[in-house]
Amino acid sequence: MTVDVIRAVSLGQLPHGFLGRRGGVSTGAISGLNVGYGSGDDRDSIAANRRLAIEAIMSGAELATVHQVHSAEAVHASNAWPQDQRPRADGMVTDRPGLLLGILTADCAPVLLADHHAVVVGAAHAGWRGALAGVTDATIAAMEQLGARRENIHAAVGPCIAQDSYEVDEAFRARFVADDADNERFFVAGPGGKPHFDLEAYVVHRLIAAGVGEVEALNLDTYSDADRFFSFRRATHCGEADYGRQIALIGIPG
Repeated sequence: MTVDVIRAVSLGQLPHGFLGRRGGVSTGAISGLNVGYGSGDDRDSIAANRRLAIEAIMSGAELATVHQVHSAEAVHASNAWPQDQRPRADGMVTDRPGLLLGILTADCAPVLLADHHAVVVGAAHAGWRGALAGVTDATIAAMEQLGARRENIHAAVGPCIAQDSYEVDEAFRARFVADDADNERFFVAGPGGKPHFDLEAYVVHRLIAAGVGEVEALNLDTYSDADRFFSFRRATHCGEADYGRQIALIGIPG
């Protein structure tokens, strides 16, 4: 099976893609294109999957990833860090050709960004904590430090857990409403009466509020499509011992 590459119209011809689980070499409960060293998967399989992902987007490129910690930190990537020396951050930006930025997710929202005029790209891991703390704002600001202009930035929000699948508790809802009363609009009552959160819509809102030129939401639910995507919450609900991670990639041609 070939690697499943989902592209965003707004990002144009720059090498990029939101990759699902199809096309990899991992087996068992995390079969497919698992790229997460945080899983219990065979390390050789993970490395092979990462090579497949790179080849599907920009052959021969280096891959830069960070130690994702659900923060609002964004860093400038000029090279691929060794696995044990990755900075603790959830956003990356670069203007260096030949380097792919990679964000790993398993329900959180991957965000890819590009200023085609300045030729600067960014990637952000927007789980609810990082999204609320402002990881997309930090990534945009870091892109501006490399010469991008936010009104020229195009952003795409990739596959993540959808509102129908994202039941939360009242304390979760209260945290968002305390930050901004208008955040109430990102919650609806689910079938059991508990709140359901629209992570994708919230991330889109933050990007628009930051003043980026174009925002595209792919409206793909990681939880409900087990054949196509890994999902932490689905794995937990199914009692699985492990879960895979998919990757979103963006770079500048060398």
